[in-house]
Amino acid sequence: MGDRGTDRGVASRRVSEDPVCEHFQHAAEIIGRRWNPQIVRVLLRGPARYRDLKAAIPGISDHLLSQRLRELERERVLTRTVEREGPIRVAYALTEAGRDFVPLVEALGIWGQKWTRRQLKAHEIDLGLLIWSLESNANPAAFGEKRCLIRLELSDQIDAKRLWWFLNQKGRCELCVDDPGGEVNLYMSCTLSDAIYIVRGDLSVETAIRSQRLEIIGDGWARAAFTQWLNLGPLTQVTSRRAVK
Repeated sequence: MGDRGTDRGVASRRVSEDPVCEHFQHAAEIIGRRWNPQIVRVLLRGPARYRDLKAAIPGISDHLLSQRLRELERERVLTRTVEREGPIRVAYALTEAGRDFVPLVEALGIWGQKWTRRQLKAHEIDLGLLIWSLESNANPAAFGEKRCLIRLELSDQIDAKRLWWFLNQKGRCELCVDDPGGEVNLYMSCTLSDAIYIVRGDLSVETAIRSQRLEIIGDGWARAAFTQWLNLGPLTQVTSRRAVK
């Protein structure tokens, strides 16, 4: 009988020398490098500017974001387009190669929703990310042709960060840090952490209202369309296999 250790070593070398394995390893390095999946996930919604990417990915430094964008552009996962009409703006978008990563990113999201849900830690309670997420995901068409002004009160925040307005009109949702004036059609009130739990799918709107963790008052037509306006993604419907502790 041959030496089993030697046999394993030969098999290991054969796998590592397999050209297909080399391609797999390179692909895994691209999508597995820290921050790259988050960048691809943000670009799933469509082209985005640098500041949009920075706002959507908490914790990444300017240096690392710029580095990752250059790397992904070099690998032809995304393109960088300079808009020269008016103020110069740079937009990033997925290429065909980048869009091929979408099923992998979605699978990571599903796995995360199933197996990593837990109570928020202090550093994860991010006000800026919540507000960006609400504005960028909102569906103003939920109100039809009507103008709808929503006021969000984060009841546990200091006065300067307590009130936020979302003006929905002409097919757009615009965040306002000051009252834009006019009738408020919908009032929302909850804590910052509960708002995050709702947006990430840990707490349903119905459960939040029933347990008095979320208060919604206002015009009937606006209340009826609230969940549609919130426009939570399909990942929020994934059932957790791990209890939130």
